[in-house]
Amino acid sequence: MKKVRVRLKGRPYDIVIGHGLLGKTGQFLKKLDLGKDAVVITNNRLLKLYGGALSSGLKRSGFKPAFITVPDSEKAKSIAVAASVLSRIAAHDKYKNIFLIAMGGGVVGDLTGFVASIYKRGIPYIQIPTTLLAQVDSSIGGKTAIDLPAAKNLVGAFYQPKIVISDVSVLTSLPKRRMISAMAEIIKYGVIKDSKLFGYLEKNYSNILNGNVKALESVIARSSAIKAGVVEKDEFDNKGVRATLNYGHTIGHAVEAASAYSGLYDHGESVAIGMAAAVVVSLNLKLIKPSDARRILSLIAKCGLPLDVKSIKLTKIREALSHDKKFIHGINRFILPAAIGKVRIVEDVPERIVKDAILAHLK
Repeated sequence: MKKVRVRLKGRPYDIVIGHGLLGKTGQFLKKLDLGKDAVVITNNRLLKLYGGALSSGLKRSGFKPAFITVPDSEKAKSIAVAASVLSRIAAHDKYKNIFLIAMGGGVVGDLTGFVASIYKRGIPYIQIPTTLLAQVDSSIGGKTAIDLPAAKNLVGAFYQPKIVISDVSVLTSLPKRRMISAMAEIIKYGVIKDSKLFGYLEKNYSNILNGNVKALESVIARSSAIKAGVVEKDEFDNKGVRATLNYGHTIGHAVEAASAYSGLYDHGESVAIGMAAAVVVSLNLKLIKPSDARRILSLIAKCGLPLDVKSIKLTKIREALSHDKKFIHGINRFILPAAIGKVRIVEDVPERIVKDAILAHLK
């Protein structure tokens, strides 16, 4: 088992990474003084696969679990679903001292964290991410949110979990597409912060995608440590440090929104397209060497991630882009690769260059 500490003043927590941790959840929670009544937010598929193991582990440690299921898609991050979950929690919460457990991917984690942040003005929650994407990214750092039709993650809060439990054994149930999708966020960490991680991915991407436990634990731990380090310096995303984590997300989120969260491109695939487009912007601004640009694009493609957008019109992507939260006072803001392991935050990129970058990956 590996452990990463997120050292936030007054709100530190651990990320534990290992094989077969789900049934031991109760042991981890006993030390946190959360109360005994656990409300688990998950979806029907995960409830059938892992609900029994989680419930048994919690009961062995004296907890009383209850389960609430939500849809297994981005559509779960809606005002309607959030309101329904809040109502069901309130109906259950009689003479209890409850806390929430998010057992699922990024959608369940975002929704649960947001609900925890607003119910009774804040109750504790923990993250049990069940996708590789959530284990390396969305479960860490306390960004919680739901979507509006205009754009993704427009309603949310910064609210830290009490612990993140990343059990690599649950990844065996993931479809291949979800494993591939997660590689986008892992590649992102190599590009923004760690050239050694990037090199490791170039040599070991097939081992990771094939479920090699050692390789998975290694990249999850390293990705978690990179994100933890960034969050520690800029918890509330107001110092410019945390913005580097958005490499690929500016255009990536626009692709998701332009597709109406239909699943045509999931989050990781959209981020991959966004990273590729950002490489084109960097090349046009002469910020990155062509050799480094080729390495980034090559690794994205080798992992089976898309480089191009199909079946979405440019006008829809640009409209979604106009709602991006990273744009300040009407000025666009992009995180652009300058080298393997280094990015720059660039504002007011000429619209022509942005348009050309999108067009370069629009098929």
